[in-house]
This record gives sequence, structure tokens and C-alpha cells, in this order.
Amino acid sequence: MEHIYDVIIIGGGPAGYTAALYAARAGLDTLIIEKMAPGGQMTLTGDIDNYPGFDEGIDGFTLGMKMQQGAEKFGAKTEYTEIISVDFSEKIKHVTTYDGTRHAKAIIIAAGAHPKKLGIPDEEELTGMGVHYCAHCDGRFYKGKTVAVIGGGNSAVADALYLARLAKKVYLVHRRDTLRAEKIYQKPLSEAENVEFVFNSTVNSIINDNGIKGIVVSSNDGKVKEIECDGIFVSIGRQPSTGFLGNEIELDSNGYIIADETTKTNIDGVFAAGDIRTKALRQVITAAADGAVAAHYAEKYNSQN
Repeated sequence: MEHIYDVIIIGGGPAGYTAALYAARAGLDTLIIEKMAPGGQMTLTGDIDNYPGFDEGIDGFTLGMKMQQGAEKFGAKTEYTEIISVDFSEKIKHVTTYDGTRHAKAIIIAAGAHPKKLGIPDEEELTGMGVHYCAHCDGRFYKGKTVAVIGGGNSAVADALYLARLAKKVYLVHRRDTLRAEKIYQKPLSEAENVEFVFNSTVNSIINDNGIKGIVVSSNDGKVKEIECDGIFVSIGRQPSTGFLGNEIELDSNGYIIADETTKTNIDGVFAAGDIRTKALRQVITAAADGAVAAHYAEKYNSQN
């Protein structure tokens, strides 16, 4: 007979490994499936100083490894492979990977969401070293410096406002002539003296001379100019990692899993934790909180079934 886990956790970020810690401590036979490395998106952050317990900060990779070690201390197992498809139609759920099919009574989906990229040269190479996707994570490195925020929605405006309190100068580059952000966000931004709007413009390239020196932008009328800056914060949206789910789970209009604070989805025995679910704030600590909640309800589900 093929092995049936009490719970399979999809994703090894802070939500996934917190869920694994709580599930394994509760005596559940727990498997985490992660396609890359422990920590998920937080491994892209050089220094995390808003996670409690680390008064001098901690880098994302180290925190991810510590979370993994904490879960595995209580018996959780990790497999590094990519998921091809899932089948949640039966009482025993099936997760098919490139290394075979795994089975479990309950599933916690904690695959996260990844930031959308600009798709320009040097972006990948400079990620975490001048190119960033989380102002609250990395903004403090630019105190008294000049930065550019790319985007025009609520997240971009919130990032620009946050950075305006730290940086000497903030350029907000947006491809349209007006911001898409809600008016309540726009008023304080327009009053910030160190914020300059660059409308009707897109980023063509990064000026890279052993580090970021600026960006090259082109306006809708074809004019090209250089903007000097020390760092770039890309805020053009996030993409939830739900492609492998097919039509198994109910999603919202943006592709996030619909799950409330219980983390329960529309399918019994399947839970969604962390950045992959519809929620107001996506941070390491909120992902970890979701993981604890999801493990609690997965344990309760198993005990009742």
C-alpha cells in the first residue's frame, strides 16, 4: 500500500514551515513539498528586521533554514520537487510531482505568491542588490538615498509613501497619466515634497555599473531619459502560485485562493495559508500566523474524519 500522510503541506516558506511545526508537534505525519529552498520569497530579503525575536535582524535564507530545522526536529519531512497536478475530489487527496504521487488526508496549500517582474536586462542579477520587491523589507537600506518606485496601484503608492519617510528622493514611475491607486492614498503622496512623479513612462533598462546607478525610461511620446537612483522598488502586482491547482480550488478575481481567517477553502480538508490566500497584509509574520491556524484546523479535520 502507498503511504498516506496525515497532512501534506505545499510550499516551504514561513506559512508552510510554521504549519509543519505545529502539525508535527501535534503528532501528525507531515510532509512538506518545496520546489526550491526553505524560506520561499523571504530568501530574497537580505535582512529581515520586522520579525519578532531577532533584535539585530536576520537574513531571509537563515530564517528559512531555522524554520525548516524547527519543523523537522519534531518529525516533519521535506521533499524537494515540483508539483504537476493535484486531485482533491476524494477523501484521500493526491498530489502528483515529478517524483511520483503523494497521498494525504489533509492538504495545506502554502505555495505563496511571487512579485511580477519588469522583464528588463539585469533585473534578475540585481535582485536583492538594488532591485527590490518589498519596500517594508528593504527600504531601510536607502535612508538618505534616492530610489525609484515602479507602479501606480495601491501597493506602489503605499511603498512610495513609506520610502518617502526614509529616502532623500523618491521617483514614482507609472505607465499611465494618472495613478490607479485609491484617492485616499494619493493625497498624502502628492503632499510629500521629496516625491516626483514620472507619468506616461516605462522602464527600459537599468544603469548597471557594478551596482545600480539609475534607470532609463521612455515616455509615451518616444522621449528617453535617464534617472539617477540608488535602488529600484518594483510594485506592479503579485502573481499567486496557483497554476498547479487547475480548477480544484475556488479563486478570487486576482487568482488568490478564497479562504477566511480559518484558512479553510471550499473543499473539506484543504486549507490555504500565507500569501496565496486572499488577505489584507502579506508579510512573514502574517504567513507564519496562517500556518499555525491551518495546522490547527488540519488536526481538527483529521480527528473528525
